[in-house]
Amino acid sequence: MKKESEFPFDKARRVTPEEHQKFTEALTEQFGINLRKRGRPVKDEEEKYEPISIRLHPKVLAWAKEEAKKRGIGYQSVINQALLEQIT
Repeated sequence: MKKESEFPFDKARRVTPEEHQKFTEALTEQFGINLRKRGRPVKDEEEKYEPISIRLHPKVLAWAKEEAKKRGIGYQSVINQALLEQIT
């Protein structure tokens, strides 16, 4: 195989969830590597967020993004925290 595109993807098979679990256990057992779970953490019913679409003034968005950069979190989290502070 000279190029990546020459891999016979049409003949490849997917790894089953059981195989994936065995691979993960083998890595932990042999090398002491604990793989991080990917994706968002599960939230209980009270904490689930509702996806919406909203239009914000450009100054509000610029403030949220700058504040997010300072805090090292996402700008949507900054907006959500600011709104939560206003209602409590």
